[in-house]
Amino acid sequence: MSGTAGWLRRQLPGIIALVLVAATFAVARLPESSAAEKRDLASHFGFAAESIALPGGYTQQSVRKVNQDYRHIDAWISSVGSAIALNDLDGDGLSNDICFVDVRIDQVVVTPAPEAGRQPRYPPFALSSGALPVNDVMAPMGCVPGDFNEDGRIDLLVYLWGRTPILHLAREGATGLTADTYTPTELVPGAAGGRYSGPEWNTNSATVADFDGDGHDDVYIGNYFPHGPVLDPSKDSGVAMNHSMSMALNGGEDYVFRWTGGTSGTTPTARFEPDEEAIPRDASKGWALASSATDVDGDLLPELYLAHDFGPDRMLHNLSTPGHFRFAPVEGARGPMEPKSKNVGHDSFKGMGVDFGDLNGDGVYDMYVSNITTSFGIEESHFAWMSTSGDTGAIKADLDRGVAPWEDRSAPLQLAWSGWGWDVKLADFDNSGELEVAQATGFVKGDVNRWPQLQELATANDSLLSDPLWWPYLTAGDDIGGSQRFHLFVKNQDERYTDLAPSLGLDVPVPTRGIATGDVDGDGRLDMAVSRQWADPVFYHNTGTSDRGFLGLRLTREGGGDTPGSPAIGAQVTVTTPDGRRQVNRVDGGSGHSGKRSHEVHFGLGDATGPVEVRLTWRDRDGTVHEQDKTLSAGWHDIQLGDQAEEK
Repeated sequence: MSGTAGWLRRQLPGIIALVLVAATFAVARLPESSAAEKRDLASHFGFAAESIALPGGYTQQSVRKVNQDYRHIDAWISSVGSAIALNDLDGDGLSNDICFVDVRIDQVVVTPAPEAGRQPRYPPFALSSGALPVNDVMAPMGCVPGDFNEDGRIDLLVYLWGRTPILHLAREGATGLTADTYTPTELVPGAAGGRYSGPEWNTNSATVADFDGDGHDDVYIGNYFPHGPVLDPSKDSGVAMNHSMSMALNGGEDYVFRWTGGTSGTTPTARFEPDEEAIPRDASKGWALASSATDVDGDLLPELYLAHDFGPDRMLHNLSTPGHFRFAPVEGARGPMEPKSKNVGHDSFKGMGVDFGDLNGDGVYDMYVSNITTSFGIEESHFAWMSTSGDTGAIKADLDRGVAPWEDRSAPLQLAWSGWGWDVKLADFDNSGELEVAQATGFVKGDVNRWPQLQELATANDSLLSDPLWWPYLTAGDDIGGSQRFHLFVKNQDERYTDLAPSLGLDVPVPTRGIATGDVDGDGRLDMAVSRQWADPVFYHNTGTSDRGFLGLRLTREGGGDTPGSPAIGAQVTVTTPDGRRQVNRVDGGSGHSGKRSHEVHFGLGDATGPVEVRLTWRDRDGTVHEQDKTLSAGWHDIQLGDQAEEK
């Protein structure tokens, strides 16, 4: 007995240490929903995966040819470009058309959203650049739907690496949807010619909004690499990498293009004037991967959030006037115990995707941002920037004095960690009145784990980083986060979020990039199309059986002829249900990384019964602000915004 007591005394420090470790683990471990709660949450959702029709006849690649300085990291350089958008391209009243950038063939594909058991409504086709100079050292990176010549037809903006963006304008009189439906034209004046002689932009983000308040939609273009021949294998110079992992300001410049005119017809035109000084330089030179334009302070001048790789994101307060762009950076007010990166405008993370939405139900916009979060890899944190101001007036007062009134709540909400994040969409898929968080993750899929080399790179001296020579090999067959999966975070009974992707069959181990949402069949349930890097895209038809109500708005400006009218991008909608709850949303012009939601405004009404009160605010074509209150029943409504909002 004494021997046992002696042994216990000798081992007591170790036993106490083990108890303390176990207790600390139990306290620090993230709370997790029970299996029963997950089943209950999942019962409100349902998604059926369907294949998206793609054109044949193209030679496929699995990695891009790149500048010789990048040859040893060609898999890294080839890790972006898969993009997807949902919209109503054929004017049938449904957002059932897909614009997909297929990196395997470097083509922009227009194709119908799949309908179970039915043949595609039209054959899929690739957009043609026509006489515009496009060659094999250029590649499309994204597709943004919008009405760029204001004739009521939906056009497509395609941004690329290796050249300036191209507008594909829908022709008057075109029947059906084919490559001949669109007339390609340059966004940048003077870039056209038999042989391309314009700047070698490497664009990874674009969004559309009326930034100067003149009543016409403008275009933000965010460039990633410095301008140069990234995809030209005949070159061995003229390119660089980021000069820091946390404060890189040597990316390509960003631009805002002001709409100056357009014409319809069989040869439509659109004219935009570039402003090279619109974005402040310390924001313009970030490595842009995502952007979102949303009016957060109630003046119908959309603020602009820029998600930057390798350095601080930027939140830009919009102070523009008609004909003149002006943006002022705002930053979070750092508390004494807060890490620097937990403040808007000060982070050192890798911003990859962004979206606005009201996550906590207070009637004002919050923001969600994807970063890189991989245990035993690079563990940063996603951001759930929650508003600390109770209304738009208070937000405006804060912005006016340079303060960004949001604080990160991603950790307590359990939205901080999921993987190598990309696009994100905040949307109500079960019409509960609460927004879900859909997130794409994963980087490069292969067989050889390269996380150790990436760890070494992340700790390297910044003075070495800008020269590609010092970067570790990452080529075909190498893997970094290649088996990470799609996520769908749903709010649980504890007001935290649970990932239901495994329960719903969404967690396929393939890197995903862009997320597009829209109601393709008009049933009031949001569907979802997801692009995958170097793999087929997938369409998820919403098969949820919830009988909760919804309100859907198709808000347009007056169109021309028989067209339904231009989408009223930037129009703001506030819905108040009979129980007094407020929700906010807007006509989005292209938030995110490489996925673009449709132009409809969708609200889940939860258990609310009876009509709801709706406040609409918008600018007309003269830039005049209008506001109107309406009482609307649940369901879809087509509303044309003029001097008064008229329901059709």
